Amino acid sequence: MKRVIGLLMGLSLIFILAACGGDESSNGESSGSEGETTTWKLGHLSNEDHQWHKTAVKFSELVSEKTDGKLEIEIYPNEQLGSETEVLNGIEAGTVDMTISGETMQNWAPEAALMAVPYAFKDEEHVKSVVEGDIGEEIESAVKEKVGVTPLYYHLRAPRNLTSNEPIKSPSDLEGFKMRVPNVPLFMDSWKEAGARPQVMDFSEVFTGLQQGVIDGQENPVDLIHSASFFEVQDYVNKTEHVRSWIYVVVGNEQLNSLNEDMQAAVKEAAEEAQAFGMDLYKTETEGYVQKLEDKGMEFVEVDQDAFAEAMKPAVQNSLSEEQLALYEKILSAAE
Repeated sequence: MKRVIGLLMGLSLIFILAACGGDESSNGESSGSEGETTTWKLGHLSNEDHQWHKTAVKFSELVSEKTDGKLEIEIYPNEQLGSETEVLNGIEAGTVDMTISGETMQNWAPEAALMAVPYAFKDEEHVKSVVEGDIGEEIESAVKEKVGVTPLYYHLRAPRNLTSNEPIKSPSDLEGFKMRVPNVPLFMDSWKEAGARPQVMDFSEVFTGLQQGVIDGQENPVDLIHSASFFEVQDYVNKTEHVRSWIYVVVGNEQLNSLNEDMQAAVKEAAEEAQAFGMDLYKTETEGYVQKLEDKGMEFVEVDQDAFAEAMKPAVQNSLSEEQLALYEKILSAAE
């Protein structure tokens, strides 16, 4: 009788362990086993109507398709998982897996500052030649090593413009102007040098800050100005076009490396297709945002861009390290 009871207890223990093992889902562990599913969380700042989010959804679909559902990507827009900086910290901590990030990564990798230096790029083609060339590879390597994330694909960004409730045509109009900037030291220094009173604020707090008069303005590309509904609390888009840049969709190095070779190849293949999808969206949607903002009552103001460039130049030169300045000179030379 004792033997029978012992045998039954042993069999029960085996079934319990097997059941526990079968319920496990992988998040950051080596994946690729039969029936095992890995889930990545992607948090970003734009809303559901924005081209970044639409492309992320497409990327998620492609990844699921190419991995036969073994890798699923859950997307959290509108800073649901925290600000850009908080999500990057979350990736390091292992609580988040992916995000969309650009010059903010300079807080870890100084080279990332060159992704958005005021008046460094003359046009869109100049940006593309840099990001897809040797300079871009240098920045990607620094991001991978120092931030701990791997760029999968990138988005071109429309030029950043300054919004306000009074026209701002030259730096002399910035006296006493309180404005929001992202957590990018170079942006803070450049606008301060130009005469404004910049302050760091999470993107999700900007609308309320403008509405309550905590700040007088902010600067962003037309797509984000529209998606954030800043037209409800701002009257003018001053065409400073002070920054032309790009932004990466990144995943934690550990998360990517945890996948087997086939899964990694599938992710990279999906990223290439998402890159093309996002570029098409950029071309078709960006052109329409100016009209959409005008339809909402915003007025576009021509400004003295040379005056703004000259006013910000000392901040650029003083803020960049010797290594950053060398990369900056490479970027300027790439336009020639």
